[in-house]
Amino acid sequence: MARIPYPDIAADPAVTALAQQITAERGGRMLNLYRMLLHSPPFARGWLNFFTAVRQQGLLDARYRELAILRIAVLNRADYEFAQHVPFASKAGLTDAQIDAVKTGPQSPHFDARDRAVLAYAETMTRDIEVPDALFDEVRTQFGEREVVELSVTVAGYNLVSRFLVALRIDHD
Repeated sequence: MARIPYPDIAADPAVTALAQQITAERGGRMLNLYRMLLHSPPFARGWLNFFTAVRQQGLLDARYRELAILRIAVLNRADYEFAQHVPFASKAGLTDAQIDAVKTGPQSPHFDARDRAVLAYAETMTRDIEVPDALFDEVRTQFGEREVVELSVTVAGYNLVSRFLVALRIDHD
């Protein structure tokens, strides 16, 4: 159960309009994550814009974005985040075996060199923050500069998501 109640969306016309925008941009659903964010409309709006860019406007292939997000969810014990992203990971071409293997990390034989680099990068940024040169160089050989920036932003951003979800104990949808 969430640590604070979800706001009454209908009580404030400004919140109602933003809630309608969120619902329209997120597949017709108001996820509990966004419901909780509506306690602060400016933060909810900023979050929506930022994560729309991360998930829909970058060049980083969805496969690598979703691998990173799933690994972050595992590391941060953000079950909500993991559950929400399994369908996106499947749509991006990850198999059920690969999705399950994310739980054990980059050493799984289900992953190729690019997958392993992404998983190791996400894990290192999440756990240690500072990325050793050898790992950065490996990621850099696998991806172009824009993709490296987008991967780094994705990892940083989804650490934000998982920490928000876990701290407030957002209920599964």
